[in-house]
Amino acid sequence: MDYPRTKTNQGYHMDMNRRTFMQLTTGSALFAVGAQAQKAKRPNIIFVMADDLGYGHVGCYGQDKIRTPNIDRIAAEGIKYTDAYAGCPQCAPSRSVLMTGLHAGHTPVRGNAGGIPLRDEDVTVAEVLQKAGYATGLFGKWGLGEAGTTGIPRKQGFDEFFGYLHQKHAHFYYTDYLWHNEEKYPLEGNKYGKRTQYTHDVIMEKALDWIGEDRDEPFFCFVSLTIPHHEWTVPESSLNEYLGKFDEDEPQYTWREGYALPRAPKANMAAMITHMDEGVGDILDLLDEKGMREDTLVIFTSDNGPDRYSLAEADFFNASGPLRGYKYDMYEGGLRVPTVATWPGTIEAGRVSDEPWYFADIMPTFAELADAEAHMPDRCDGWSIVPNMMGKDVQQAHLLYWETNEARACRYGKWKLVQPEMGSPIELYDLENDVGESNNVASENEGLVTRITRMMDSQHEPAPPQINPDAPDGQYYH
Repeated sequence: MDYPRTKTNQGYHMDMNRRTFMQLTTGSALFAVGAQAQKAKRPNIIFVMADDLGYGHVGCYGQDKIRTPNIDRIAAEGIKYTDAYAGCPQCAPSRSVLMTGLHAGHTPVRGNAGGIPLRDEDVTVAEVLQKAGYATGLFGKWGLGEAGTTGIPRKQGFDEFFGYLHQKHAHFYYTDYLWHNEEKYPLEGNKYGKRTQYTHDVIMEKALDWIGEDRDEPFFCFVSLTIPHHEWTVPESSLNEYLGKFDEDEPQYTWREGYALPRAPKANMAAMITHMDEGVGDILDLLDEKGMREDTLVIFTSDNGPDRYSLAEADFFNASGPLRGYKYDMYEGGLRVPTVATWPGTIEAGRVSDEPWYFADIMPTFAELADAEAHMPDRCDGWSIVPNMMGKDVQQAHLLYWETNEARACRYGKWKLVQPEMGSPIELYDLENDVGESNNVASENEGLVTRITRMMDSQHEPAPPQINPDAPDGQYYH
């Protein structure tokens, strides 16, 4: 078995990026792909990320109760990834992996309280693209730095920001303010108990306005949606489509103090996802209207698996599909996420790829597409997946690693190691033949477990001090 590049205990280094490695190992065919990518015009990049959307929540991944025609359209017009992964099975660390290109054993934000900031010395994908001449915008949930900290978006590479800074604030769709850059943006329609401005719609409107601006330079737009994370609510006009469609028995789930119980919770969940899908369609329609579709890479994904305590009950919608587990789990249901991409004229339509990759790979991928590799930080755990986007089957053993304070896991080729609790026995699954992780084969493969565990052990380094400037309870609950 070949070993992937690893990080040494003395510090870590990038032996070579994925493109260089693959050129050395696959020769002239891949070299032609790289040359084709370099000759192409640098694309606009729109990265749309849902919050707590499960692998099975989307039509093109098997969902039959919830309509997602626009996400399905991206898959039909481009590529569907069956083995794409988030950076962590919980929100803030997953977003930190996405932004920094450092996996969960190295990334600076390891906690999920919502107020832990990125540091001045951290380099984000937005900074890499900004230095290469891209306009950069973030619309939606941030969660990597509260007001007054080093982590706010405009200190981390974004020219324009509109949305939520603190992820606990993002739990509410009828808050009375959002943030525009460093200033509070009042939502008058939600003051004094009124609920007339659904924040998802306000954020999408701002994102569309920014995407549609006339500009000479390419742009990177991170549309970081909050749907279908709780609070579970949606405008009545969207709810009506699903009212009466499901048997709405009295739900049996854990009540969360502070969140209103919606009527028809299953209809609410379905309506939220379809409402989100309509916003994705608005982005595609705008690109068509502006004649930008062939100049723009659009990726849609989710930040982690579905919330097991969702009011609509995850199992009713088979939210994890064939996968085991939910958000917070190191099993596939907590980590593997629906991911589709379209770039007409460049990405072949109707492709399905089972190449394993995860959020740490986004930074080098976007850097290669933007000809921004010179601005990459010295530390990066990802490999570019540009060759795969260009249609080449170039799978290699690429170690994917995840951890939290409670658990850890890694994937290497078809093998998945899971330690569901620190100190517990390590489990081994053959994902090629057991995607549901139902058959632990560790005892039959002790040597393999030892070798991959040694790789996994090398991936952790102590977290930096986790400064958490959380405000007193209640500040974010408007």
